[in-house]
Amino acid sequence: QVHLVESGGGLVQAGGSLRLSCGASGRTFASLVMGWFRQAPGKEREFVATISQSGGITDYTDSVKGRFTISRDNAKNTVYLHMNSLEPEDTAVYYCAASSYAPVATTATTAYNYWGHGTQVTVSS
Repeated sequence: QVHLVESGGGLVQAGGSLRLSCGASGRTFASLVMGWFRQAPGKEREFVATISQSGGITDYTDSVKGRFTISRDNAKNTVYLHMNSLEPEDTAVYYCAASSYAPVATTATTAYNYWGHGTQVTVSS
């Protein structure tokens, strides 16, 4: 079992930055593929970013490439999402997710078997 807790959400003006953190417990963190997803009101949950177990491979949805960076610190059992140049369209609840069986970083929602409760990010125009 893996327990995930997100933090770092909040209200920010367009063009601003936030850093989301997700702490994990319950399983060897370095064995987990980690991801960030988001869900805006009235929309389905969508993939944002993923990172491999070692941190050497990352992938992003097109709308955040060049603005968001996913990273991890295996010594601290934590994954981060650094968000720059935020836009009102980035407003959503952001979820941290972990996969205990994916062999590599993956964008597939169904590959993640552990989820946090989410943290709200609101970007004002």
